[in-house]
Amino acid sequence: MSTHDPHDHSHDHAHPHGQEAWKHDGVRVIPGNQLDANTAQTPGMDRKAAINFARTGAQKLWAGTVTIHANAKTGAHHHGHLESVIYIVRGRARMRWGEKLEFTAEAGPGDFIYVPPWVPHQEINASATETLECVLCRSDGEAVAVNLPIEPVEKPETVLWVDPTHPQGGV
Repeated sequence: MSTHDPHDHSHDHAHPHGQEAWKHDGVRVIPGNQLDANTAQTPGMDRKAAINFARTGAQKLWAGTVTIHANAKTGAHHHGHLESVIYIVRGRARMRWGEKLEFTAEAGPGDFIYVPPWVPHQEINASATETLECVLCRSDGEAVAVNLPIEPVEKPETVLWVDPTHPQGGV
């Protein structure tokens, strides 16, 4: 039987910040209408930073929003050594990736997309009428976007998501 009290939040170590320092160096709330568009951009999309080194002192991640207008697509690009996660809030995303953007998959509201480091890719709004709105997180406090002069293949190969719950692939 454990004697640990789940409501006891005392620690065996001293915090480097005093009580007053926590006021300004603790949790930050970034209002959605105060995101920063002064970030690396790729043609066809609007990125806005919420969390980065410049705004919050974040050392190991970048988070913000991405908006792609109806029937629009980005240029081919990669994000260097960074890992990226895209969460679809509204709309339908079509991702193309590969040396010639020869692979494709789609994602909708509630879906997550993982983009490994150095992977050439392109985001496409699959809707001709609805804006694609996403939340984006990357594995560094600074944004990296390297635009690429890739000529895409004519018909990309559709790739089904394969994971333990979808061993044969799902859409």
